[in-house]
Amino acid sequence: MSVFEILRYGSMDADTLLFQMVDDHDLEVIEQEVSYIRELSGGQDFCLTAVKVNEWNKDLSPWPAPAVFGNEDFGDGAAETLRFLLNEVVPDTDISEPLKQRLFIGGYSLAGLFALWAGYQTERFDGIAAASPSIWFPRFTEYMRVNRIRADAVYLSLGDREERTKNPVMAQVGNAIREAETILREAGADCILEWNKGNHFKEPDLRTAKAFTWLMNRRM
Repeated sequence: MSVFEILRYGSMDADTLLFQMVDDHDLEVIEQEVSYIRELSGGQDFCLTAVKVNEWNKDLSPWPAPAVFGNEDFGDGAAETLRFLLNEVVPDTDISEPLKQRLFIGGYSLAGLFALWAGYQTERFDGIAAASPSIWFPRFTEYMRVNRIRADAVYLSLGDREERTKNPVMAQVGNAIREAETILREAGADCILEWNKGNHFKEPDLRTAKAFTWLMNRRM
């Protein structure tokens, strides 16, 4: 089992808890993301727990798939990662009592896909913040069609240039995220799809912050 590094930002006793799977690139801009969340949420208290994964393509993939860039295939480690998150990181709550805390899971790229997938596995998260998720992942929208989302709200976003790629698998990301929005709305989830300017690598910290704060602000 992978050993994950856990880092926390914000107010440790906040009632709004954010969970994000990250890699080294995310950690380079995580402080800026936290600042964006404070600004966009109007100064709400929150605690962001960042969980650093070791093998990105393995730890966050719901099932095996061939590599679409480079030569690193996708594994099937998402279930193990989610078990660790729920058992070791997310606070235990008594489901018989009214929940005071709000729990949101989110992420960028493959971490955004993991967050969306997690919303189908457990009811522990009130909302999903999927910023530029790797929703081109093979058979993922098919999975969404035949399974039930367990979170109340889902934020989706994509850069308006992300589907303009020569990679035939990743070029499906635009169609896939439009389909995902339709599936979620038909399932009764409170869902929004926001289009950002630029390609996949533009402002991931801001895009992720916007995803989390949409969830944080929707109940105010």
